[in-house]
Amino acid sequence: MKIVKNDHTGQPVWEYEGQCLVDTPRALLYEARFNRSDLIFEGVHLRKGDRFLELFPRGRWFNIFEIHDKDSDQIKAWYCNVTRPAVVDGDVISYDDLALDVLAYPDDRYRVLDRDEFELLEIPTLDQKAALQGLKELEEIFSAPEPFLMVRFENFI
Repeated sequence: MKIVKNDHTGQPVWEYEGQCLVDTPRALLYEARFNRSDLIFEGVHLRKGDRFLELFPRGRWFNIFEIHDKDSDQIKAWYCNVTRPAVVDGDVISYDDLALDVLAYPDDRYRVLDRDEFELLEIPTLDQKAALQGLKELEEIFSAPEPFLMVRFENFI
C-alpha cells in the first residue's frame, strides 16, 4: 500500500510504502519504515529505517504514529497529525495534514506543535472546528493516566 500525506489543499507532499496490519470498520493500522535521512526532531532521533506503526481511525480528524527504533524496536515517541479523515482508494491511503501536531514522549510528556501554522491555514470554519476537536481527542489520549500503546488501540477498532 502507498501512504500519501497531502497538504491542507489536498496536494501530495510525501509518500511512502506501508503494509496494512489491521483493517476494521473503525480503524486501519499500517506498518511503515521512515524513508528520509536521519534527523533530530524535537529531541527525537529519527533514523532511516525506523519502524512506524500508523493508526488511522476511520472518520476521525487525526492519526497516530508510534515510532520504534530500527535496531532495538524501543518506542521513541508518538507523532500525531491533526488531519481530515483518511481516505482509502484502492491501494492508496491518503490524508490531508492540517498543520497541528502532537508529539508525545515515552515519559508521559507531550507537546502541541504548529498552532501558529494552523491558524494561518485558509480552511472552512467547519474543518477548523473538527480539527480542534481532533486535537482535543489527542490531548485526552496522551494525558490519560495509562500510557498510550498502539497494541491497546481497542477504542478505535
